[in-house]
Order: sequence, then C-alpha cells, then structure tokens
Amino acid sequence: MAILLGVDTGGTYTDAVLMRDEDEVLASAKSLTTRHDLAEGIGKAVQAVLQTAAIDPADIGLVSLSTTLATNALVEGQGGRVALVYIGFPESDLGKHGLSDALKGDPYIVLNGGHDHSGNEASELDETSLLAWLETDIGASGFAVASKFGTRNPTHELRAMEMIREKTGKPVSASHQLSAKLNGPKRALTALLNARLIGMIDKLITRAEDGLRELDITAPLMVVRGDGALISADQAREKPIETILSGPAASIVGAQWMTNAQEALVSDIGGTTTDIALLQDGKPKIDPDGARVGPFRTMVEAVAMRTTGLGGDSEVHFVAEGLKGGVTLGPKRVLPVSLVALELPDLVISTMEAQLRAPAPGEFDGKFVRPVKGANREGLSQRDLDILERVDGLRPLGDVIRTRVDTQSVRRLVERGIVQTSGVTPSDACHALGTQKGWNTKAAELALKLLARRRRGDGDRLAKTAEEMAELILKQMTFQTSLALLETAFSEDDAFDNQQPSQLAQHTLLERGLEKHRGIIALNAALNVPVVGLGASASTYYPAVGKRLGCEMILPEHAGVANALGAVVGRVTMRRSLTITSPSEGIYRLHTDAGTTDFVDSKTALNEAEALLVAMALQDAKDAGAVDAKTSTEIDIRSSAVESREVFVEAFVTVEAAGRPRITA
Repeated sequence: MAILLGVDTGGTYTDAVLMRDEDEVLASAKSLTTRHDLAEGIGKAVQAVLQTAAIDPADIGLVSLSTTLATNALVEGQGGRVALVYIGFPESDLGKHGLSDALKGDPYIVLNGGHDHSGNEASELDETSLLAWLETDIGASGFAVASKFGTRNPTHELRAMEMIREKTGKPVSASHQLSAKLNGPKRALTALLNARLIGMIDKLITRAEDGLRELDITAPLMVVRGDGALISADQAREKPIETILSGPAASIVGAQWMTNAQEALVSDIGGTTTDIALLQDGKPKIDPDGARVGPFRTMVEAVAMRTTGLGGDSEVHFVAEGLKGGVTLGPKRVLPVSLVALELPDLVISTMEAQLRAPAPGEFDGKFVRPVKGANREGLSQRDLDILERVDGLRPLGDVIRTRVDTQSVRRLVERGIVQTSGVTPSDACHALGTQKGWNTKAAELALKLLARRRRGDGDRLAKTAEEMAELILKQMTFQTSLALLETAFSEDDAFDNQQPSQLAQHTLLERGLEKHRGIIALNAALNVPVVGLGASASTYYPAVGKRLGCEMILPEHAGVANALGAVVGRVTMRRSLTITSPSEGIYRLHTDAGTTDFVDSKTALNEAEALLVAMALQDAKDAGAVDAKTSTEIDIRSSAVESREVFVEAFVTVEAAGRPRITA
C-alpha cells in the first residue's frame, strides 16, 4: 500500500494531507505559512499529519507540492527585479499585452534582430549593443529574452541567452522555451514573469526539500502545474511560470475527487485570492488563451480560472463616496491585525487603544508594518532603504510614514516582498464575531472599532459597534464573492458570447431577479449549477453566497485542504508542440529548437514532427518522474481555398504524454 503526502503552501496557511492508495485520507493538518522560512511552516504541517496518522516517514512513497505563492506574487505585483532583452520588435510593442506595466520600471533593451514568419533572419542580432548594455550596472536578479518569431527560429534568443549567462551568471528565461505560439509581446510578458518568479519558486522548493529531509522523508518531490498536472521539482525551478494557478488547479482536481461532480463551479477562497473554475464532464476546463492572473494574460496553459483579489486576508477599504459610504475588499492582501497581534500583543493593543482615545480617526489607525526576514534588497533606492531602516520590527504604520513620499516607498517595498503591512480583514471580522478562532480576538475588536469611527458622507459613523462593523464586512464579502461567481458563469455561458461578464453580473435586472422581485413584473434569477466551496473559511463565508445565488452549495468534508488533496491525486502530463509552415508551394518547413528543416511533402513533415514530439514528450514525462506514460497526438492543419483547391498554410502538431508519478517503495 502506497502512502502519499500532499502539501500546499498558501499565502496564509500551509496544508498537509496523508493518503493511502489515492482513496483514503489518513490525516490532514494546517500550519501558518512562514514567509521568512517556508520550511518551518511545511515542517510543522507535515509533522502534524505524521503524528496523527502514526506513519513512519520512510513509508512515504511520493510527496507532491502545490502553491499559490506564484499566483499571489503576480496578483500583488511582487517578485525580483528583472531585465528584458527585446529583439526585433519596435519599442512601441512594449505597450501591448501589459508588458510595460509588468516591467514596472525594470531595465530593458530593444535590439535589432529577429526572424520572419518562415524562420528566415530578418536582420542580424545586434550583439555589440547587448554586450555594452550587459557591462552596465543593471542590478537584475534575472533576465527575460524574447525575439520576433522566436518560435519559428530561436537562434537569436539562444545566442542572447548564451551571452547573458557568460557575462552575468544570472538565470535567463527565453520566450520560445515557454510557448510554441506566436504573439511576441505576449511571449515576452510570459518570459518576463517567469524570470521574476525564478528566485521565489527556487527558494520555496529548496526549503520544502530541506524541511522534508529534516523529517527523514526521502520520497521524490513533485510540483503541481497550472493545469493540474504534476512536474518534477527541477522542471518547476526552470519554468516557475507554469506553477501560476498551481494551488487553484490542485484544488479543482481535489474538488472533483471529493465530490465526483461532473458539472459545477468550483470556488476556492484562500487568504489572498478567490479562484473560480468550471468542471465540465468531471474535468477542469483549460483556458485556450493562456492563464490570466491579475491584470496579466500569459501564454501558460492552465485551468480556465478567474482569479480575484478576494480572500480572508483581503484589505478592507473605507469607501467615503456617497451619503451612506461603506467598505470594499481587496485586491491586495494584508496581514490580519488579529494575526500580527500574536507576535507583539502589547504593542498592537496599546497602539490601537491610544488611537481610539484620539479625538478624530487617523489615516493609519489599526495599520502596522513589519519586515520580511531574508528578503532580497538588491536594487533599492536610498529613499526606500531609509524607510526600511525605520521598519526594524513590527511598527505602527503611522510611525513609519511621515510624508506622502514615504507612502510610495512603503508601497514599493510591499511590491518587492520586503515588508508586509497589516490592517483590518474579513478574518478579523470573523474573529470578532466568534466564527473563527485562534488569533487575538481583542486586537480584532479594537481594529474594527477604529474602522467603525470613520465618517460617512452624511456625517454618521460607519458603524456603531465592532460587531456591526464585522457584519458590514461579511455582507460585502458575500456580495463580492457572488459577483465573482456570476462573472465566471456569464463568461462560460455560450448564450452571452461577446458580452461583458462584469456588466451582466452587475445589471439591475439580475440583481432584482436574485432578490425574487415581485411587482408588476416578476423576476427570478439563480445560478443553474452547484457551487463547490473550498478553502478553510468556505464554511464561514459560502452558505450566505449560496443563499444569495439560489444554488446548491457543496461544502466537502475536506474542503479546507482540497489543494493538498489535489496535489496527491494528480497525474504527470507533458505536452510538446511544433509548427509546420509552407514558405513556398511544395515546401513544408518544420520549425524546431534546433532550427528549420524543409520537406517536399506534408505527410513526411507531419510524421517527422510527430516522431520528434513523441520522443520529447516521453523524455519530459520520464524526467518528471512518470512511469508507463502513454502518448496521444493532435494535428491541426490549416488551409486556404485558392482557385478551387485547398492550399496548405500551416499545421500545428501537439503530443501529450501522461502517466502516474513514480512511487518509491
């Protein structure tokens, strides 16, 4: 009998699950995610399940890890400082697909070079300018390289990678190694985000492996990819971008395993995000346009999922507009006040008590800031370093921010993952109401009282008591979660193609229909598929959501550790793709990483492409730890009618190799 260990490292909690033979859950446990040393949180969670199930670590045959860290980093705008080498494109292309937004002021260089659609060199690579640029003080932790038509001929990307590695020794992400599709700016964005995540994911995997070894667990470590499949730890290090939506994808796999649902929306609420996906015929739907995370649309093949910055640790914002005012949640995560109060309760509570005695509310009431241990400070300006010196431990935010310019420095430090801020969250509201326990309830109540003192447009306080303030926050959580589910439903319903899901979800008629309006007109509306609610706090937030949407709300027994469960029951699935074009009549050009090869008939080119892909996909699956992998091939031939005959334009060949991961005896 095989003993399997699943681990999920989330923004707030690290979960661990032990299973026997993929059909019996032996034990599950949670521990706070320790950002300064991820091995600490992983070790505590794993140790807890080992003790509960009385399992010898040597009996574990497989460890699988899912994580939301990459997803959260992109949603929150975090990650290392990276540099982009952009070859053969006009500089104006940096504004496409959010590429300039993703750069966030990081260095880049636009070079002559690149190829044409057929893989022929459009112009010579400007190696002189690249070398001169590399000799300057760029201060980047990694590099991204994208060349025009790099998927048709990657020669310039490969040469630029070679030069960067020789000159800097830093990791390099090449766009053609992450996607075989066209659309250079989008591939460049994917490579840029991959480079930004390399250090973070490498640290996660390294510390996870260290933590497992400390517990005498020697089984191989697998990592969940964004489409729910498993890859080896080494593959995840090389292509960390593929782990975006890893945690959410694992939760979808886990949801299907727990419920056997065939048609359902799966909504997974964590500390930072709510991730919603559609199950069709018992399988998660794959996004054909690439994974979208926050504002970015990547070329990563992943579960079709809408990720919203809404979770138990979402920052609560006061809305001053209008007479009644109110609150809104997210999209950024902050540390709950009730959680940081566990660290220094006297400081947190005495600070907020003093703020309550002030005659008027302050801008930074109930807000704190603390440094992240071991964070990379490379590339910080002197101003940001000066601000960081003030954050020598947990501090009231008002003591650190003394001018408006200081606010921008703190924001940059948060985006770089160097400091964390704390404020009121839905988790604090739940602690004040007694629906969640474990953190400092008094701190939660004080923070809510401070927020309740804010004045609405009509001059009245936002709320009279901490309890009333907490109810207001949870009502907003229900509203925003319902909105996210409705937007997903409209986006997946074919009857509403080419319409804006966000506008439909907020339409007055829909709102009245959900309320079962009865007047001269009777209106009814409801979600027509069940919702599977996942996450540790799903049982707290989601019953009200199901009631509002008029749908069945399924809350599985192990909903709080669905990610870790999905990590265990996943499969290794590797895909490889190649393109064949026809630069002239009677010529069929196969494009590979090694260059281009011409054939005189399409069948021979297709057979050669399939043979190459089968070998590559099987090797990838073997490297990922799969056993007995089987392959399947998909060929998409595109042609055009010319003078009453079909003319070959191009073909895309994809081979998938899938198998169960190897389990050690």
